[in-house]
Amino acid sequence: MRHCKAGRKFGRSTAHRKALSRNLVTALLEHGRIQTTEAKGKELRRWVETVITTAKGDNVAARRAVDAIVENREVSEKLFSKLLPRMKERPGGYTRVLKTSPRQGDGAPMVLVELVD
Repeated sequence: MRHCKAGRKFGRSTAHRKALSRNLVTALLEHGRIQTTEAKGKELRRWVETVITTAKGDNVAARRAVDAIVENREVSEKLFSKLLPRMKERPGGYTRVLKTSPRQGDGAPMVLVELVD
């Protein structure tokens, strides 16, 4: 039974899954909007909400925790300097997941994940 087992596995090993999630978080924070599959988008929402909430602490511990997830140093600096002031008063819900047309090749449901202003 899968009681209390949160998160999707995506048919990948643990290291591959964590790397995928970190790369998606970094891409979303860098570009502000990315297109991905529905399952990955819904899982990405959990990771990004946690990263932004952690970054709101804006101390050394928060910066180190964010740097452990965000792959690129410039993206991390962008989060603390440009994105956080916009989201300082927001109590949560930093992302928006919008369904788009299915993928051409295999018909996988696609979504557009974007940061809310």
